[in-house]
Amino acid sequence: MEIPSKYNPAKTEDKWYAYWMEKKYFHSEPDEREPFTIVIPPPNVTGVLHMGHMLNNTLQDVLIRRARMQGKNACWVPGTDHASIATEAKVVGKLREEGIDKADISREEFLKHAWEWKEKHGGIILEQLKKLGASCDWDRTAFTMDESLYESVIDVFIDLYNKGLIYRGVRMVNWDPKAQTAVSDEEVIHKELQSKLYYLKYQVEGEDDFIPIATTRPETILGDTAVCVHPQDERFTRFRGKRVVVPLVDRPVPIIRDEYVDREFGTGALKITPAHDIHDYELGLKHKLDSIDIFNDDGTLCEKAELYIGKDRFEVREEIVADLEKAAALVKIEDYINKVGFSERTDVVIEPKLSQQWFLKMSELAKPALEVVEKDSIRFHPKKFKNTYRHWMENVRDWNISRQLWWGQRIPVYYLPDGEFVVAKDKDQALEKARSKFGDHLRYQDLKQDEDVLDTWFSSWLWPISVFDGIRHPDNKDIRYYYPTNDLVTGPDIIFFWVARMIMAGLEYRKEVPFKNVYFTGIVRDKIGRKMSKTLGNSPDPIELMEQYGADGVRIGMLLTAPAGNDLPFDPALCEQGRNFSNKIWNALRLVKGWQVDDSIPQPQSSKLGIDWFEARFNKTLAEIEKNFDSYRISDALMATYKLIWDDFCSWYLEIIKPAYRQPIDAKTLESTLAFFEKLMKILHPFIPFITEEIWHLLRDRTADDDIIVSEMPVASPFDEKIITAFERAENIIIAIRNVRKDKNIPQKESIRMMVKEGGTAECIFNPVIAKMGNIESIETVSEKPGSVLTFTVGAQEYFIPVTANIDLEAEKAKLEEELKYTRGFLASVVKKLANERFVNNAPPAVVDKERKKQADAEARIKVIEEQLKGM
Repeated sequence: MEIPSKYNPAKTEDKWYAYWMEKKYFHSEPDEREPFTIVIPPPNVTGVLHMGHMLNNTLQDVLIRRARMQGKNACWVPGTDHASIATEAKVVGKLREEGIDKADISREEFLKHAWEWKEKHGGIILEQLKKLGASCDWDRTAFTMDESLYESVIDVFIDLYNKGLIYRGVRMVNWDPKAQTAVSDEEVIHKELQSKLYYLKYQVEGEDDFIPIATTRPETILGDTAVCVHPQDERFTRFRGKRVVVPLVDRPVPIIRDEYVDREFGTGALKITPAHDIHDYELGLKHKLDSIDIFNDDGTLCEKAELYIGKDRFEVREEIVADLEKAAALVKIEDYINKVGFSERTDVVIEPKLSQQWFLKMSELAKPALEVVEKDSIRFHPKKFKNTYRHWMENVRDWNISRQLWWGQRIPVYYLPDGEFVVAKDKDQALEKARSKFGDHLRYQDLKQDEDVLDTWFSSWLWPISVFDGIRHPDNKDIRYYYPTNDLVTGPDIIFFWVARMIMAGLEYRKEVPFKNVYFTGIVRDKIGRKMSKTLGNSPDPIELMEQYGADGVRIGMLLTAPAGNDLPFDPALCEQGRNFSNKIWNALRLVKGWQVDDSIPQPQSSKLGIDWFEARFNKTLAEIEKNFDSYRISDALMATYKLIWDDFCSWYLEIIKPAYRQPIDAKTLESTLAFFEKLMKILHPFIPFITEEIWHLLRDRTADDDIIVSEMPVASPFDEKIITAFERAENIIIAIRNVRKDKNIPQKESIRMMVKEGGTAECIFNPVIAKMGNIESIETVSEKPGSVLTFTVGAQEYFIPVTANIDLEAEKAKLEEELKYTRGFLASVVKKLANERFVNNAPPAVVDKERKKQADAEARIKVIEEQLKGM
């Protein structure tokens, strides 16, 4: 078969992905095999592939492909998240472009538009994942608004309400004025900003005196209902029992006293706005203060503000400062750095707002979820994230689960005209419950369903259960077989949003953890350390990268510098390295397949030795790779595989067994080489699936279904460490011979003799390999250094090559003297370190032993060089 001179990723990738899909290799059904399950962290249905997705899904694919090759029943469930805030914003924007205002259409009409948008744009990211090579069970693709998943969410809400864990109440929430919905504490990003601190006068009622206060939000004075001072602050003793007047609106409010006040901050007196600050809200409850909500849902001022009605809050900030100055109520303005909360979804400043919402009690759910991680029933990789998790779980707050949106699972609560309500799956059940509880006089038209939907995370937390329909049908064959899943690959930024909540849901509804291991990826950054983002323009298009370097090249580029939990400094040059690796393997294939075989010729001793060495080297590296996988050091597993192929197989093994130019190879060596090549492609396949499948089919003729994707993953066998150690010395000898040839301009094709000084490590089982690789016509052992020879050393062992007429002995002497000078300096630095008692007493014994070995090696080397110089 003619193998093309260049590997064509685009042609190969499309061909094999279609083939795998046709053969249903990604599909899984319960059977007698051990299951291995991963559920994809569902990307937003609005999303397109970015570099974070690339890293996360490449890692998942590596794990799933490896498990499949280990004979496990591998099931990787894909899907998307309905992303209520993001998707609704997209649909509202689309309608606006069409001249339609959401407020002018019904909920049903809006949802029709939303579903149309989802059908048109919702599958993009999953199709892009196919380009990456993701071997998901696409027949199981789930969407959080699918009927079964939607119904599961409703069932869980009803169940938790009936258990007394869900309640309704007016609370201070994080309000997103752009999305016009509440968001949870975890969806608020705090940014440090250069702000202003405004000092204002609050006139004491009926007096010329005033109390100065400091605020970063002067527009909120319109909602002030008190001023608060510390009970022990003597500066304000004279104001006890009095009232002050709020500037501009002339509202008299009480002066209250509370130990909450920090006497050192600002003026020591606080304006209290219970409707627009969480701490003020708590003080308001404690001191029974009025609460005046001055904002509309979109962040403009409402009629209760009395002034600036209809204007945006930040516009009002500028205007009110000018008006306060005119009213002689502004004392001064100072620069001030503070942290301001922004909505993670819309990036607008959060407005603390009193709102009636639905909440889920978290403390009882959190306790067992913390315990399973503390006891390592679920293992975090890396372990450091246990501390982050513990912090979240020990400081958990009730979860605001309602959102003021239309796109999502609608809250299953039905209100009666008198304000009472019932919780039911649908209107029929609601009416039945309402009649049972409040009287048979009630009719359908008396029921009005809650307008809000549930937080998107309230569907995502059920994901490992709901994708197998384990909420509605807790004993079905899929949930019993695939749950708990094996590995979760996700980012540490959603450790509480998603990981913790899935653990809670798993324990609540399956009495089992949802997964056994959590692998936390790092954040993909550019090469100067900035987080990749569209705003900065520093995030490459993954599809374009794959078109340029091939999916395999990009996968290698992502994984080579992706240690678990640490940020990935991504550089497109890494993808080039990945492409070069593919080309290296391709060229090795062309070399091997280009040899003619002769069944009649015997196997050279050098080839036999090379095979023995590579067999040992392969098994040692495979044991290391398996250990790396066991500890979720996937980047290290790839690097070990990469070096085994590039360095050991291509650079050494193939050179050892390669026949002379235009000469045939013996059958035994070729068979061993093809077998090695197959094993290497197997261990490499999870990392780069496309080229490995292509090469697998080019190495030999294959029968139907003999595909690498379902081949058996090699397992490390016992090996002889002595062979590996002996070959390492042989490598150093060959490198030294090559250096001598290069320095002395002795062509490789010109054969030379070599002598070894007897004693020490003179004997080497790999002499036939050394002879072939160095083009050595004979290797002799001598008791003394012969005359007219070039000398080189490996360790403390001396080797001699007879001098030819064109070698400059004076130059050789100068080189030795330079090496002697360097080695003496190196020895002095080691001796100095070992003379340091603190180092010797405190360093690990292995480190000290290593330094002592350096000392012994340097002393032996100096002795050899001095002997060589004497003989010149």
